[in-house]
Amino acid sequence: MRAVIQRVSEASVNVEGTTVGRIGPGWLVLLGVARDDRDEDAVWMADKLLNLRAFEDDQGKMNRSVLDVRGGILVVSQFTLLADCRAGRRPSFTAAAEPALAERLYQRFADLLSASGLEIATGVFRAMMKVALVNDGPVTFLLDSRQPT
Repeated sequence: MRAVIQRVSEASVNVEGTTVGRIGPGWLVLLGVARDDRDEDAVWMADKLLNLRAFEDDQGKMNRSVLDVRGGILVVSQFTLLADCRAGRRPSFTAAAEPALAERLYQRFADLLSASGLEIATGVFRAMMKVALVNDGPVTFLLDSRQPT
């Protein structure tokens, strides 16, 4: 499971002109599910995201988590994070999960986040979406559940 996470002042996602998800300060998560991902990857990713200390404390240091600041989280499915662009001119998506698995793990991840009690919003799986954000910092991280810790 791969994620690009961006600390935002606000973020929203629109499908066919309708806002389907919106948050204030917190994380925008672009989430890609790999073909060999399992429930354990969703659990790891949710725990890492909820507890990553990347929000500023009173001294301006990144020392608070999204839980500490009671921020929101907007999760948007993005299979293109699994693209392999090394050969040729067209990306290969063979590492991306099949839609049924990807949707199940995307929903599992969102459900784990919801259990935190924070405001959680999502896009629409497999829809063409327009994502808007105000990156705060800017602060952007790459997370991969398969990278050694």
